[in-house]
Amino acid sequence: MKSMHPRPSSIVAALYTARDLKVDVSILHGPSGCSFKHARLLEEDGMRVLTTSLADNEFIFGGQNPLEEVLRYAEDHFSPKRIAVIGTCVSMIIGEDLQSAIDGAGITTPTIAVDIHAGYPENIAGVLRTLEAAAEAGWITPEEMIRQRFMMEKANEVERLRGAACKAYIEPSRGDLKHVAATRLLGLARSGKKGVAILNAKKETAYMFSDALIALHEVCPGADIVYIANLDQRGLPKVRADAQRILDEMTSRGVTPRLFGALDEYGANGEGLGKLLAEIKPDFALITGVPHSIPSEYTDGIECFSITNGPRQVEPLRDLGHTHVMVEVDLHPKTLGVRAIVESEFGAVLRSLV
Repeated sequence: MKSMHPRPSSIVAALYTARDLKVDVSILHGPSGCSFKHARLLEEDGMRVLTTSLADNEFIFGGQNPLEEVLRYAEDHFSPKRIAVIGTCVSMIIGEDLQSAIDGAGITTPTIAVDIHAGYPENIAGVLRTLEAAAEAGWITPEEMIRQRFMMEKANEVERLRGAACKAYIEPSRGDLKHVAATRLLGLARSGKKGVAILNAKKETAYMFSDALIALHEVCPGADIVYIANLDQRGLPKVRADAQRILDEMTSRGVTPRLFGALDEYGANGEGLGKLLAEIKPDFALITGVPHSIPSEYTDGIECFSITNGPRQVEPLRDLGHTHVMVEVDLHPKTLGVRAIVESEFGAVLRSLV
């Protein structure tokens, strides 16, 4: 089934993967407007994003010379340790040879070419193409490449089965009122009911999703709640650094979670998290990040408070039987470039109740 609502771009996925690889400068070989929003956001996260600004005449005659010029500019002005050249739909259609331009530019900075476009049905193509180029350059090990491929396939599977790709069209929604859900959650926690609070977040989004767990602990420090977080030390350089920062801050603020999975394993964690739920047998569960990774047979009978950042994830979560579904609006822009936990709307509402 094809989705009839917008889905993530493979080009953008390649850019984010380059960032996770500690690339200093990424060059989009295409029109100046291609992926401009995410390019600007990624500059907030410390990676320069340049463009060859291909115009209509280059669509016909080719853009190797502009790419070589931008490569030399990047090396001269930013002294990067790593560069990534990211293809676009235009560079693919006109048949640009990215590696030839890298070789012809005469630069000495380690540089990878990522031949990609936005025509792939799944955005994991951008991730995998970038990682394959990185593996060929020796930036990651063959073992990590195998691991990453498995993680991406599991993430893709979750989206097709229970996520934003499970239907041809999903109506976007802001979800339930946070103060109503927070009041109910607070009541359950204070009543002596057994609870579980799970962080199963995708990469840097954990900087905000983790705040809901901290807020719950702050307002109900003595409640019977098991805290679980996907903050194991695995993955690409930035992913590991983010996990350590978040874990350190959570611990300093009184939450010592049971670790399960890494920040790039959110799609593969569902079955294991479900088995933990079956073992703990909670009355209620707060699940933040990618709640739909957990198959519904494990959440049946549990009053679930689920927090996502996707307006099109609300309907699928309700279909899975989650009682309360909230959306953290604009979460992703607010967590780019940060190095400390960011207060969430739900966390702020929980704190306001006491």
